[in-house]
Amino acid sequence: MNPKHIYIYSPAGAVRDKAAFKRAVQRLRGQGHAVEIDEAALKSHMRFAGDDDTRLAAVHRAAASGADIALISRGGYGLTRILDRIRYPVLARAAERGLRFVGHSDFTALQLALLARAGGTSWAGPALCGDFGGEEEPDEIMQACFDDLLLGQGEGTGWRIGRDDPMPAPRARRGAAATAQVPPSWSIRDATLWGGNLAVLSGMVGTPYLPDVRGGILFLEDVNEHPYRIERMLTQLLHAGVLARQKAVVLGQFTGYQTVAHDRNFRMATVVAWLRSQLKVPVFTQLPFGHVPTKVLLPVGAKVQMVVENREALLFWGHLEGSHHGHGDHAH
Repeated sequence: MNPKHIYIYSPAGAVRDKAAFKRAVQRLRGQGHAVEIDEAALKSHMRFAGDDDTRLAAVHRAAASGADIALISRGGYGLTRILDRIRYPVLARAAERGLRFVGHSDFTALQLALLARAGGTSWAGPALCGDFGGEEEPDEIMQACFDDLLLGQGEGTGWRIGRDDPMPAPRARRGAAATAQVPPSWSIRDATLWGGNLAVLSGMVGTPYLPDVRGGILFLEDVNEHPYRIERMLTQLLHAGVLARQKAVVLGQFTGYQTVAHDRNFRMATVVAWLRSQLKVPVFTQLPFGHVPTKVLLPVGAKVQMVVENREALLFWGHLEGSHHGHGDHAH
């Protein structure tokens, strides 16, 4: 792989695991990349990576870096504090020139604000410490998707949807083979892909930083949130009219919670079934994205095509006539 310029910065939480940070930088450099570390990447102020002014300046330095990838060190919390001060046209122009902003979790706030305020695209994907800084090698699928992004080769991704996910009835063939049936399939074209962390996104409802996407594909994930809290946040999006305006809702990984006896069998499956009862648009599950090692990279704000056939879901954002199967095909 040709060496790429990766800029590391900390727009949200402070880096607590310095060993993971160092391992991740060494790992990326070992892959041949030129890794540039922002001057404030390891600063600390309360729970933040520096005060608001420091982190705001880091965001703008990342945009001006001329790098191929601007990768957050970690998520945590902090970006919503500075959304009203970010120069979104500057970030959007950097993205148009080829800079890919990459991250997830708290980074959802910047991604959605960039889309809402300047129509800028970014990538939902790994963070430095959590995905490249472990003692074990990075997840193969995540690494392959990241490499595809670096090379400009990623055109889409795929996964196997849940057993209870909706599928349309088979279509009967015409003519002599009228008794045969075409395999069930579902597809949409030219839909804006958007979403990210559910807690961050739902907290942006009613602000000018949540994009008003209509006819889109909304993907969601979360961590350390009990199913009833997941349902409560989905209810917020439902009552705000956000969910009904989409062509599909795609649920990623919801991890890190524990149910208790008091739940009486109230589980994530209960939440998903309730959500489907409230919506006319399909709700698909098992997207390999979230606070998990195996994650695909997703272009936030891009026009995509989605196809579901025989329980295999495919998202295309590249050349539709070319090879569609990204590394994420093997994720689940």
